[in-house]
Amino acid sequence: QVTIVESGGGLVQPGGSLRLSCTASGIGDVWYIIGWYRQAPGKEREVVALINSGGGSEGTADFAKGRFTISGDKVKKMVYLQMNDLKVEDTADYYCCLSHFGNDYWGRGTQVTVSS
Repeated sequence: QVTIVESGGGLVQPGGSLRLSCTASGIGDVWYIIGWYRQAPGKEREVVALINSGGGSEGTADFAKGRFTISGDKVKKMVYLQMNDLKVEDTADYYCCLSHFGNDYWGRGTQVTVSS
């Protein structure tokens, strides 16, 4: 079974930084895409950034460009989301999802709160 676990969320002031981590287990050396998503209170879930198992970008949301960077460690099967210059509107639950063989495997999320 594929298991996804996110970590790294927390409380940060506007302009601050956080690095989120996503760890995937139960999957071999196959092709897949891992994405970071977020859902703010009262809003729908949206894509933040996507990366494939080869380390190539599969897309980045406009709000994330220039501030957020997705990266991965293929050997460790970990994906990171470096978030800089955080804004209050970045407050949300952040989720990691691995897509493989037409299936999506979601983590339970990690909360990010940006507040002064």
